[in-house]
Amino acid sequence: MRLIKAKIKPTFVQRLTCFFEESSTWREEKNNLEPLIELIQLIRPIKTKGLKEVNLFELIAFLKDNPSNRKELSVYLKEILSNRKFNKIFSDAAILQDVDFIFEVKKRILAKILPYQPQKDTLEYVLNQVFYLATDSVWIAKIPMDQLEELYDLLEFESMYESVETNSALSELLIAMHLITQRISGRAMETDVIKMVPEFDNLESPFSAFEKELFLIEDEIIKSENHFIASGDLSFAHLLVLLKHCEEFVEKAFRNSSKYGISLRVNQNLLKIKQQLDRLKFLISLLKVANEGDKKNNGIMMALQLIQFNCYKNNVRKFIGESIQLISYEITQHTAKTGEKYITESRKEYFKMFWNALGGGFIVGILCVIKVLLAKVDTSIFGSAFLYSMNYAFGFIAIYILGFTLATKQPAMTASALIKALEEGESKQGKKTEKYNAFAILFARVFRSQFIAFVGNVIMAFPLSLLGIWLIDYTLDYNIAAAKWEKLITDLSPVHSLAIFHAAIAGVFLFLSGIISGSVTNRDKHNQVYFRIAEHPLLKKSIGKLRTQKLAALYEKKWAGIISNFWFGVFMGSTASIGIFLGLNLDIRHITFASGNLALGLYGANYDISDVMLFWGIFGIGVIGLVNFMVSFSLSLGLAFRSRAIPLGELRFVTASIWNHFKSKPFSFFFPTERKLKSAVVENYLQAEKDK
Repeated sequence: MRLIKAKIKPTFVQRLTCFFEESSTWREEKNNLEPLIELIQLIRPIKTKGLKEVNLFELIAFLKDNPSNRKELSVYLKEILSNRKFNKIFSDAAILQDVDFIFEVKKRILAKILPYQPQKDTLEYVLNQVFYLATDSVWIAKIPMDQLEELYDLLEFESMYESVETNSALSELLIAMHLITQRISGRAMETDVIKMVPEFDNLESPFSAFEKELFLIEDEIIKSENHFIASGDLSFAHLLVLLKHCEEFVEKAFRNSSKYGISLRVNQNLLKIKQQLDRLKFLISLLKVANEGDKKNNGIMMALQLIQFNCYKNNVRKFIGESIQLISYEITQHTAKTGEKYITESRKEYFKMFWNALGGGFIVGILCVIKVLLAKVDTSIFGSAFLYSMNYAFGFIAIYILGFTLATKQPAMTASALIKALEEGESKQGKKTEKYNAFAILFARVFRSQFIAFVGNVIMAFPLSLLGIWLIDYTLDYNIAAAKWEKLITDLSPVHSLAIFHAAIAGVFLFLSGIISGSVTNRDKHNQVYFRIAEHPLLKKSIGKLRTQKLAALYEKKWAGIISNFWFGVFMGSTASIGIFLGLNLDIRHITFASGNLALGLYGANYDISDVMLFWGIFGIGVIGLVNFMVSFSLSLGLAFRSRAIPLGELRFVTASIWNHFKSKPFSFFFPTERKLKSAVVENYLQAEKDK
């Protein structure tokens, strides 16, 4: 603000004097918006971040000391604002316009680059020209209310309740409410939306009841002398009750997404209805006047909101955040349920995880040998990508179907389960310390489960790969890794190759595979796929009711995991080929495959490698596993935090609680040391999941 005093004050006063002296030079301007545009530019702060307040004392002081200029400015503002239509700002601006997510994003981005310009007789045109920066609504909101009220009085603005004639402020307000209400009623009756709230099947639509009541109130306002609703009006109170019922309808639909799943299109429909209801709540509040002061305050609030809505109408970040939050919540919710089986508690579960991991390592060992053989096939880049992808995909599916464990698949699942526990702890516990301690205990269990799975995968993949290459050599007298042993081992070194980067790519794919699993589960639930299979008349007739039920149950239990593992295999198998096509050094490094590749490399070299190379190969396996875990876990954790609207600031407390728990019980991060549960939150959470 010191900067404004030092540099803007002279120019500001000069421009006010120049434009609004008695000779009225503003009337000579071809574009009569130019004076207002220049004045706003002089008032607009250079930076809005960290700005606490925007003072208009200079403008107010000038208008008080110069009544002739004040009169001219008042006439000027009333002239450019009179008869301007603005109902579309209230009915459309900052509200989702299209339920097609991609189309809406593209439209908003294009509008940022090349803004849409409405007709010149609208208020939207004026706002687009004057308040054209997205941050304008931010600094305007920081102007003290008492200064705005003083400006309102100095410029002698009339109350918006004076007239309901066409193009008057109140008329535009009523038209906007009319439009929004009719749009809501139609959208809320769509089949996919109604399906989300079967509880309302036998009840009158709250939206229809709200629309009828609003029409009665609008008619009352138009016919009355005051053109507003007095405080204590019973019909207005009833209208608010009906609005509450409409909001409950939407909230119930969102909550039911855990039962029925939800598609992006339905999510966008519900989001649009919610935004429209929020807009209606604000517009309705402008109809009520308790005293004379409310007339002025309502007029100012309407002006501020018009500017804000118009500034936010092309906001892309907020739109994406609102659109994906519920979808990501449902995806991570389903992922969390899968991840719960990867959290071991007792010694029995811990060693069961170890045996399952041995099974996963067994299959990976076979895949490592097959991949070396496939590398010798003379085919195109696409052919190599296809063969590698199918090798990985069917191998991962086999691990999943047989109930084995691939260690790095866990983080993407268990991160969501951890956040779910944190969220439930927040709702059940009054003490935050207890909630974070419970999270730390659960995290220790996740970490040791991951640790023992790593161990099982690695110690089985290594000997199995060694056995496989030896059998081929013994049977066919052909060492399949003799030509590429050096590359197999060098690629494991974090200092002699891009192993860390390639391990991070694998971590991203692990995260994506978890998202795919949750997405497929959510989609199938929303489309009632399980129920449709169970009740399929042709299936029941051909294989019988019992087998059809078993088929539906098997689909529900396994299909999402099969699709997830298939695409994980495709991602893993095609990365190197895509890198060749793009001329980039892209590849993947996975801890279990790294263990198998080390065995193949050793045999290919007839065990004749330097100690340094062997050290970096073994060390690289550990680094690759750590990067796999950190990348997939952190991405999943971030998504889970975002989907549940938990602030990232919570990470500070969560990290501190994990560190404190590690210092007090380090062995619990590697072995099951607890004899009984120490936290009510953990106990309740795990018991609830077992009951399910």
